[in-house]
Amino acid sequence: MVVAELATPTMAVQRSWLEALVEYHQEGRYAELDVRGLRDADEFRRYVEAVRAEALPETPRRHGTVPQTTRWLVKDGQYLGRVSVRHHLNEQLRRVGGHIGYDVRPSARGQGYGTMLLALALPVARDLGIDLALVTCDVTNTRSRRVVEGNGGRPAGQDTGTLHFWVPTAASPSAGTLGDPLP
Repeated sequence: MVVAELATPTMAVQRSWLEALVEYHQEGRYAELDVRGLRDADEFRRYVEAVRAEALPETPRRHGTVPQTTRWLVKDGQYLGRVSVRHHLNEQLRRVGGHIGYDVRPSARGQGYGTMLLALALPVARDLGIDLALVTCDVTNTRSRRVVEGNGGRPAGQDTGTLHFWVPTAASPSAGTLGDPLP
């Protein structure tokens, strides 16, 4: 049995990544990404390089964004989803987004990949010096809430329709602060 794994964004899954993008577009998401343009190998390569570069502090970025490490969940050479670990929080991320954001392509949902994505992202966050990761989800997103709670997330409040959770990245002395309100 082949287990899904986190991979650095790669050209190797271009076809399945594009198929996933079409699925997201059908939900009205990621409209800024052009499927036709990204079918071109050079365009897709530039996209992959840009996603990888988001982890570098020196990379120019839009106002209000922070460095983030993105990994793709891949199984049998197929793209299943992505997770982004933000290196630190700004005021916006404290309200919505948190340290870790993830999504599973629509055709792969309900199979445990969200739980796997978050579990695999926690060591990435720990390696960035994050002991407790803030993870948020919409109050109506019961699947995401179960994913967070299934990974040890403890409620840390709510802000305008968004639930906040602290998720330990490892057993640490700071684990005692779980459930405390946002700093």
